[in-house]
Amino acid sequence: MIRKFTGDRLLVATHNNGKLVEIADLLKPHGVSVVGAAEMNLPEPVEDGTTFVHNARLKAHAAARPTGLPALADDSGIEIDALGGAPGVYTADWAETPDGRDFVMAMTRSHDELLASGAARPWTARFCCTLVLAWPDGHDEVFPGKMEGQVVWPMRGDQGHGYDPVFQPEGYDITFGEMDRFEKNRISHRADAFAKFVTGCFG
Repeated sequence: MIRKFTGDRLLVATHNNGKLVEIADLLKPHGVSVVGAAEMNLPEPVEDGTTFVHNARLKAHAAARPTGLPALADDSGIEIDALGGAPGVYTADWAETPDGRDFVMAMTRSHDELLASGAARPWTARFCCTLVLAWPDGHDEVFPGKMEGQVVWPMRGDQGHGYDPVFQPEGYDITFGEMDRFEKNRISHRADAFAKFVTGCFG
């Protein structure tokens, strides 16, 4: 039996403002307000897991324990089939620089590796998202989601964040980077995970 969420305030264990805005939009219809990890002065935990669920659990429990609030964390990334599923759980790592994250660099690396692989187009890929809701007592619930599509080049659009400008979702001829954020939030990998989260924890 999935534990229900009964509060009206949820800690979102992310320092990524783009994710925080997306999650706030998705939770608004349920009367739940969100607070981000940065606002609570929480440090970013070391994400040393090798799966999306491992990293999401690390982040959710690291936020719930010290604050006494239920905490929602997600770990997400893009899996590119011709690269053996890379960058996958290491999507953010591919963007790391001494000055912060540079996703143009990461997308360019992915494109270069796709060309080097000799893989024929379309370059099938999917965005994956695993949500974990953790309570201060150590209990958690896990909700996986995904969005199938393909990697395109060159980059298109300046909406969204991360790999959005090179990801064209299945059934569309525009990238997430070209898509209105409300439409993206309706169909995305995070929306898929959230639908399961809402059904499980609010239904």
